[in-house]
Amino acid sequence: MGMGSSPYLQVKELRKSFPGVLALKGVSLTLEQGEVLALIGENGAGKSTLMKILAGVQPADEGEFEVKGEMVSFRSVNDAMSRGIALIHQELNLCGNLDLASNIFLGREPVRGGLIDESTMRQEAKKFLDLVGLDLPVETIAGTLPIGKQQLVEIAKALSSDARVLIMDEPTSSLSQKETETLFGVVKDLRRKGISVIYISHRLGEVIELADRVTVFRDGENAGDLSGEEINHDNMVKLMVGRELSEFYDRRAHQPGAIILNVDQVSTPAFPGSPISIEVKSGEIVGIAGLVGAGRTELLQTIFGVTPAVSGTIKVRGEVISIDNPRTAIEAGLALAPEDRKQHGLVLPMSVRENSSLPSLRRDASRGFLNDEAEDKLTQVAVESMKIKTPNNEQIARFLSGGNQQKIVLGKWLAMQPKLLMLDEPTRGIDIGAKREIYKLMEKLAGEGMAILFVSSEMEEVLGMSDRAYVMHEGKISGELNRDQLSEEAIMNLATGNLQVA
Repeated sequence: MGMGSSPYLQVKELRKSFPGVLALKGVSLTLEQGEVLALIGENGAGKSTLMKILAGVQPADEGEFEVKGEMVSFRSVNDAMSRGIALIHQELNLCGNLDLASNIFLGREPVRGGLIDESTMRQEAKKFLDLVGLDLPVETIAGTLPIGKQQLVEIAKALSSDARVLIMDEPTSSLSQKETETLFGVVKDLRRKGISVIYISHRLGEVIELADRVTVFRDGENAGDLSGEEINHDNMVKLMVGRELSEFYDRRAHQPGAIILNVDQVSTPAFPGSPISIEVKSGEIVGIAGLVGAGRTELLQTIFGVTPAVSGTIKVRGEVISIDNPRTAIEAGLALAPEDRKQHGLVLPMSVRENSSLPSLRRDASRGFLNDEAEDKLTQVAVESMKIKTPNNEQIARFLSGGNQQKIVLGKWLAMQPKLLMLDEPTRGIDIGAKREIYKLMEKLAGEGMAILFVSSEMEEVLGMSDRAYVMHEGKISGELNRDQLSEEAIMNLATGNLQVA
């Protein structure tokens, strides 16, 4: 990579605004030939907006960019493609009913004598599939492949159009571990062949493994660059949030109050032979750690009445309650923010206002009608207290970032003033800034005496936020750790069923 020569791609002072939001406030970016440049930053920092501009999907409001030292402006995806820039979408763009060869050359089929030259197309397609390590017959129908392989077909398609810059936006978000490793191999191969990759990810481990250089965005502006040795977890987080990691979890020990939830020998339908006993006190944040499939989500769902207990008793503030559906749980003062916001936490086509007030509708209704005034007031309180970034309360929930969607889910439950808030993976798929806000909120609620029970697969989160933690293994509680016993090692031992904890 001759550093003397000008970069392959250069972006200067790019600006872009949408109604109510200034997405890019003058960002700059350079990309050398054969370089993997990782672009990181919180959700809403402007990464995807920049990528869409580079790929010709959206125009910029201001700014300029150069490809190989020449000023260009893209009015369409084809303009960008003709300059060798291709975006590999998160939502794949293949035609599921066509075979791989037809997908790779869609719209650019080789023609002979006025007809599509099938044999040339197949031979060429094979070459590009080999480039991305896909050993498949070119007649394979695209829709029959798993997501990971479809993504490699997308990359083959981009290479067939002579792409020199591949933009990958969160490419591993729906891939298995094995598919992810294959993708990494392909990215490293392309780099050796002189193709440049812009790689957007919030999985910092991947960035450390792949990136030659990292550019960090914060709030639509450049927050800094890292290269080589400087690329490590702490440096990246510092640039993304603008502060040290140690300040991230503001934990104050609380003096726990009365027992709010007491689960006594309760068996979930998923693990009927493994009774569980736990308790959570007022003002306490209790974590539940464990590996995927240990039965943590099932436990929360049983406490909340989604899948009623097979045996055992649940007491809320000392009173035995038979929770056979979520309504009983809500009436007893329990709330559950589920892991899958999109499926269970939000109604995506409804607005911020409608979502915020859903659980309270019955409580606030007057004579069977919706109480608009109460709804508006409640939404305003939720938007302000949760710092939800939305142009207005009528914004449709689907269009907000993951962090903001999660805040709506939390806000609507807090409006009910529950005694116990249960959170299943509260920060999954959320950027670092929104995470911090959710931690602050958990801290504030515990300080006000709410009992909080949360499930998390992020070790840092369990260590950072819990006053106490239960660890689950194969449907059972394998141990309980106090704040001063919490360590990665102790949790992993218990989570893997190794019960001899020092």
